[in-house]
Amino acid sequence: MASTETAPHDVETALQFAKNDKRRMLHVVYRVGDLDKTIDFYTECLGMKLLRKRDIPEEKYTNAFLGYGPEDTNFVVELTYNYGVEKYDIGTGFGHFGIAVEDVQKVVDKVKSKGGKVTREPGPVKGGKSIIAFVEDHDGYKFELIQRPPTPEPLCQVMLRVGDLDRAVQFYEKAFGMKEFRRRDNPDQKYTLAMVGYGDDEYTTTVLELTYNYGVKEYTKGTGYGQIAVGTNDVYETAKALRACGGKITREPGPLPGINTKITACLDPDGWKSVFVDNADFAKELE
Repeated sequence: MASTETAPHDVETALQFAKNDKRRMLHVVYRVGDLDKTIDFYTECLGMKLLRKRDIPEEKYTNAFLGYGPEDTNFVVELTYNYGVEKYDIGTGFGHFGIAVEDVQKVVDKVKSKGGKVTREPGPVKGGKSIIAFVEDHDGYKFELIQRPPTPEPLCQVMLRVGDLDRAVQFYEKAFGMKEFRRRDNPDQKYTLAMVGYGDDEYTTTVLELTYNYGVKEYTKGTGYGQIAVGTNDVYETAKALRACGGKITREPGPLPGINTKITACLDPDGWKSVFVDNADFAKELE
């Protein structure tokens, strides 16, 4: 069996690669109990477009990709429907998705007209001026609607809860090559959040919103939320960097059977899964 140990000079090379690699967040994967109902809600209420759909009958599941722009430039959602499974446990660790919209009230009214659930009416965020609202889809996934001017990336946030914020941010900076755009402590509500991602600022890209609730070290992952996918120019060097930073490799780098797209998968220190996908192979998938 080949050794998975990484020599010190290889670690340094891998971390430098992670910093300079051509990376972006591609999509977020999660499971739903009624694919058609979810597609209708996302397109009619949230303004997404159905980009593509694929059925894998031999594996008994169907995927649908939705978003606000093409997959080769924009972050999208990848919905998974497993034949016959109508309900999932979302757990306590997943928080919400963030969507930037020009008129929060207008979207909320549309959600209400379609029988959707509004869990927070439009209004300024506590202690600030940003207008937000929260809505839920039929599976219980929460969406934060954030009033902003037009942006190239409306699907702008994935919020995950972590047990040690400094540890999580350091991991995503070093192993993923992300930047910390800002951090905000909210002592009145006993939580701190950090925005990390790629690009120049959090308002033109998709970010991970990592949230630490005071004193809470562990969360349940549930069965609904799956993972984020990130593009990379080299899954093998990526795996070295992940390992060097304490990530747990759950799939060794290499091609997927059947489609030959090279990937590697890992868990971060809090157990959140990510998959890195070879950029050139991903581009071929979209052709």
